[in-house]
Amino acid sequence: MDSHAPVVVLPPSPDGGRQVTIHGEDVGIAYSLFDVLDLLRDAGLPTEDRAVDDPELIEWRGGGPYDWNGAA
Repeated sequence: MDSHAPVVVLPPSPDGGRQVTIHGEDVGIAYSLFDVLDLLRDAGLPTEDRAVDDPELIEWRGGGPYDWNGAA
């Protein structure tokens, strides 16, 4: 899948972590929405609350921003 969004959050793994990529580079594993926001901040991207619902910024795969713990 070719995403136009610079940030891609992959589906939850069995331990609940979700791999995050920014511009095609792996930047870490998030275990919560707060972790995603930290990764965005570290990359200099918008981190306001509505950023997580912006499909132009983040593509959520296998569940949205509130799907964690391996249960998408």
